Amino acid sequence: MEQTHDTLAAILILLVSAVAAVAALRRFHLPAVLGYLAVGVVVGPHGLGWVPDAPETRVLAEFGVVFLLFTIGLEFSLPRLVAMRAAVLGLGGAQVAITTAASAWALRAWGAPWPEAVVVGGALALSSTAIVMKQLAEQLELNSRHGRLAVGVLLFQDLAVIPFLILVPALAGQGTDGMLVPLAWALAKGLLVVVGLLAAGHWLLRPLFHEVASARSPELFTLTVLLVTLSAAWLTHRMGLSPALGAFLAGMMLSETEYRHQIEADIRPFRDVLLGLFFVTVGMLLDPRVLPQHWLAVTAAATGLVAGKGALVYALARLGRAEPGVALRTALVLGQGGEFGFALLALALHRDVVGETAAQVVLTAIVLSMALAPILIRYNGRIAKRLFRGGYVGRREASRRAIAEAAKGLSGHVIICGFGRVGQNVARFLDREGFPYFALDLDPDRVREAREAGEPVHYGDSTHLEILEAAGLGRARAVVVTYDDPPAALTVVRAVRRLREDLPVLVRTRDDADLERLQAAGATEVVPETLEASLMLVSHLLLLLGVPVSRVVRRVRGVREDRYRLLRSFFHGQEPEPLGTGAFRERLHAVPLPEGAHAVGRRLRDLALDEAGVEVAAIRRGERRGPPPRGDTRLRAGDVLVLYGAPEDLERAEALLLKG
Repeated sequence: MEQTHDTLAAILILLVSAVAAVAALRRFHLPAVLGYLAVGVVVGPHGLGWVPDAPETRVLAEFGVVFLLFTIGLEFSLPRLVAMRAAVLGLGGAQVAITTAASAWALRAWGAPWPEAVVVGGALALSSTAIVMKQLAEQLELNSRHGRLAVGVLLFQDLAVIPFLILVPALAGQGTDGMLVPLAWALAKGLLVVVGLLAAGHWLLRPLFHEVASARSPELFTLTVLLVTLSAAWLTHRMGLSPALGAFLAGMMLSETEYRHQIEADIRPFRDVLLGLFFVTVGMLLDPRVLPQHWLAVTAAATGLVAGKGALVYALARLGRAEPGVALRTALVLGQGGEFGFALLALALHRDVVGETAAQVVLTAIVLSMALAPILIRYNGRIAKRLFRGGYVGRREASRRAIAEAAKGLSGHVIICGFGRVGQNVARFLDREGFPYFALDLDPDRVREAREAGEPVHYGDSTHLEILEAAGLGRARAVVVTYDDPPAALTVVRAVRRLREDLPVLVRTRDDADLERLQAAGATEVVPETLEASLMLVSHLLLLLGVPVSRVVRRVRGVREDRYRLLRSFFHGQEPEPLGTGAFRERLHAVPLPEGAHAVGRRLRDLALDEAGVEVAAIRRGERRGPPPRGDTRLRAGDVLVLYGAPEDLERAEALLLKG
């Protein structure tokens, strides 16, 4: 019983510390992984000693890596690898191989044994997928040239983790002599497991998930995902390999099914929580006393990691014919250690492949590099443009001139920002009606194919005002933003409004989360897909029911003119509320008035519900629901008030109605 209380106390300490650390870092827009690491350092055995480094905690934390590899497997597919083969196999393969070899030789020269040198070299070769992908997405740079190169390298690094995870158990307890035999046996077992699991997945998993999905039970579906993931992890563990290898293979098997997105949504909560716990346990391994004792080694390792890996990525990108600015931005994005480096070092430390001192030095260096990474990624463009200003200005000017040359004969045209499926559909209708258009897109393959087909499409970033001007913004009749990217859409709207106050700007969004922000920025019309789908559905229904076309059109027009207010007020039920968005939070809420309620016998205006931010949408008496009531309506016991407002306002209003 005492051990149970100690475990609960440790979990409570970890939760309180993690919430405080992650909340503080989010205010500065820094990655949560740094908060988890800090928690482990502070409350772990090398810090305040509040939480011991118990085997049970480490086992649970390893599941975080298992689920992370599973979700990466979900993203991996052979077609994607083939499409990005130059960046993945060329740049990524060369970077991992050279970094591992160079680091291993340097450590060997320092006196480290070969097993330790190889594992540390592999750990230093890996960058942080979590930090890079998240920050590039927030900065709208995933589809840029350096973003695509970075994603390709990260994809290869994620795949390179698998052989390293196979090698670490084989290296355990092995010296330099006799290492090749266990390594060859481990690789043979790994190949056998890969082939076996892929074959089983091909023949068994799709029929299994068809049956599970037909039951229409979310609990059964989630349980099946967990069963498949952990079964594959258990199988590879029983074969003497890493459980994460099995999880990756399970994810890769399921990536080809139609349930991939649902599986990823179901597994994400487990992954995020357990991965956070994994980073906490890594933080527990860090000894703050190492920095003053081995500051020279830590400084050399951190500097060598950031500068050395960055220089290597830059050189390899230049060999791949990337421009100097693009190569430098790729290097700045990838010049840090990553979470898989922690996983390798933690596994190697527990298997006694890496010594305690070496692990501490390398772990500290990786943490320092990851702390520097958000700054380097955020300002990668400014740094590159300052160092290679001539090249950047020249290329952008050349792109601007090419767009201006193509659009110089256009007037009264429509500028389409984004030529994906929606943009192409808009273009087809404009073409049929005889309206000229000019499209901008950042997907080079799409631009190439569309131009070969005769479409007026050019490669260009529509968030830049000079590109819009080159596309004839001053002569255009309208601008349509067709991609579902609210931050980029806001940038486009503001750019257009700086030059043209009168120009209609239509923006497509997925829902109404950013409707008011876009309208406040100057968007003429915002078209939320979910709400427009509701309007189209009900329009067809009313027409089938015999409602005159003119009345249907009038109803739909009224909803749009009222900014979709009618469609935004609905009963949410158990539907989760989006976090971290500007989504409309208002909803409908029914409040029955029992005998003795404070509001019974009082008039609506005397309750001042509007001051609480709530309005009464309707009152139901008996079986009848009336229209919005007047202020002099006197409430009775048994009335049901239908309120409209934000959740916290509805809670206050309900308390006011019932208790006063």
